[in-house]
Amino acid sequence: MSTHDPALMRRALDLALDAVRSGTGGPFGALVVRDGHVVATGQNRVTSTNDPTAHAEIVAIRAACRQLESFHLQGCVLYASCEPCPMCLAAALWARVDAVYYAGTREDAARAGFDDARFHRELAAPSGERSLCMEQTMREAAREAFDAWAAKGDRTPY
Repeated sequence: MSTHDPALMRRALDLALDAVRSGTGGPFGALVVRDGHVVATGQNRVTSTNDPTAHAEIVAIRAACRQLESFHLQGCVLYASCEPCPMCLAAALWARVDAVYYAGTREDAARAGFDDARFHRELAAPSGERSLCMEQTMREAAREAFDAWAAKGDRTPY
């Protein structure tokens, strides 16, 4: 496990404050770091881009993947000004970062009006008990694409 660098966390926190002051998004900032060097940064851009997925962590992960020309970020660390929401945590897991360091907590975010507690509850609930209707259909038809992928000799493994 890598070691936390307070100067890098300070940069993530500064990005969060800058997003608020510039009016470009909510109070969240993130960095992707490899070997102590910043690969990419991200600020919340949800409201300025009308993109609910434009959280600081997602923006930073996307930029780092472009910069490194890879969809995996092994060897990298994510610094986030706040505890990642479930979507951002999933993105960090999919990107395979080595560690996530965060400053604020989900409770701090909730006090500022960014309450993602319902998402944590939804994900913990069985699919049939979630408030979002989720219904599985056409499973056999869906398997055709998975079978084609499994048979593809030159596929890039995730």
